[in-house]
Amino acid sequence: MDLAQGVERFTVTQKITLMVNRYEIRTAGDDGRPGGLLAFAQQKRTAFREHVTFYSDESRATALFSFTARQRLDIGATYDVLDAAGQPIGSFRKDFGASLLRSTWHLDAPGVRAKGSERSMGVALGRRLWEMLPVLEAIPSPFRFHFDFVDQAGEVVLTSERGQSLRDRYLVTVPGARIDGRVAAAMAVALDALQSR
Repeated sequence: MDLAQGVERFTVTQKITLMVNRYEIRTAGDDGRPGGLLAFAQQKRTAFREHVTFYSDESRATALFSFTARQRLDIGATYDVLDAAGQPIGSFRKDFGASLLRSTWHLDAPGVRAKGSERSMGVALGRRLWEMLPVLEAIPSPFRFHFDFVDQAGEVVLTSERGQSLRDRYLVTVPGARIDGRVAAAMAVALDALQSR
C-alpha cells in the first residue's frame, strides 16, 4: 500500500524520544489496529521553522514527502506539503482566532478545500484547562480529542480520532480516499505535533 495512491484508513502513533518527535504511519485493519508501515516521520522539537520529513522506514534512507512552514515561529503559519521532489501537493494552516476555544485548521489539496475542528467543545475546553495548570503540564493529557474535516458541501473528507493509550495514537479515516494520502498523513501528524502552537 502507498500513501500517494490514496488510503482510506491508517494509524499514526507517536514514539517517545528526548529530542525529536517520531511518528509511525501504518495501515489500519478493520478493527483499527496498526498494520504494515506506510511511512516514518521525524520532527525536531526545538526547530525555529517547523519541518517534518516522512521516510519509507526508520533508517531514514528514502524521503517520501514532507511538510514545512512558510514562515518562522508564526502562530498562523501556513504549512506546505511537498512530494519527494519538493513539489507542492497540498497545504494546511491553523486558524488562530477560532482555535482559542476549539482548535481549527484549514486544509487544501487538489480538488478539496476543507475546514477541520475538534469534535467536542467540552473536550477542547477541558484540554485547555489541563494545559494551563503547571502541575499537570508534565502529565500526558487524558483527553481523547477527535478532529473532523468537512469540505464546502459539508461532506467529511478526513477524521482523526485519538485512541485510549498512554502514547499518542490516532485512527485516521479518509472517506473515499478523496485526499492524497501524503497530505492526509501530514495533516494527521501536524494535529499532534503542532497542537500546542
